[in-house]
Amino acid sequence: MRAAVRASESRPIVKRIERALMKLKSNGRHLPQSPLGRAIDYALGQWSTLTVYLEDGRVEIDNNLVENAIRPTAIGKKNWLFIGDAEAGERSAVIYTVIESCRRRGIDPYAYLRDVLTRLAKMSNLQIPEVIPQAWARAHLQVQRPLKA
Repeated sequence: MRAAVRASESRPIVKRIERALMKLKSNGRHLPQSPLGRAIDYALGQWSTLTVYLEDGRVEIDNNLVENAIRPTAIGKKNWLFIGDAEAGERSAVIYTVIESCRRRGIDPYAYLRDVLTRLAKMSNLQIPEVIPQAWARAHLQVQRPLKA
């Protein structure tokens, strides 16, 4: 439903914006290294990422939900300037992503991590999709609900 509405209402607007950007880029009035030239190149370089939301109704056009979820981290980042090397920062980002994925699905992050981390060593790579937060929540919801006879 959402994808159909976007196709009929948003796609024409997005196409007009793309044509306008292409026209601005091709008319030569803006130098490539000028602020507007760089902005146009950036927007066109991100175009395929932007238009994903037109095809998939689950995808939002913006990342406000993510921005709001990581706000506490962003506020505290000065305290964590010396988190370690770049790999430590990347690991932290992965952990924050997992925790926020749990919270968005109503999963207790501690319960999720406790369960998954205890099972992970015995799992094969093919079983990993079974323990992503969305699949884990589905499996635990089925376990908690008694079967009706």
